[in-house]
Amino acid sequence: MTIAGSIILIMLGAILTWAVEFDLAGIDINVVGVILMLGGIVGLVFGIWRLNNVRRTAVTTRTTPVSPVGTVDPRTTVYEERRYDDPMV
Repeated sequence: MTIAGSIILIMLGAILTWAVEFDLAGIDINVVGVILMLGGIVGLVFGIWRLNNVRRTAVTTRTTPVSPVGTVDPRTTVYEERRYDDPMV
């Protein structure tokens, strides 16, 4: 569930809880709204937790291609992924 989906569930639950005065036989609309809000809050907390656990990773690979004359040219390729809250370097 995305953060936007969680916010939509929270809004829908709030609307059902506080703005709708409709009665269905056997279903309490207020309880359905509270359940939707709780599900949205859990999804929102999980989505934020998941975003914060993305860590910066650096992958280094060393390649050593052989040229036609037989000399070795070692090259290093570095890929670095950063989080949005990391300071600029």
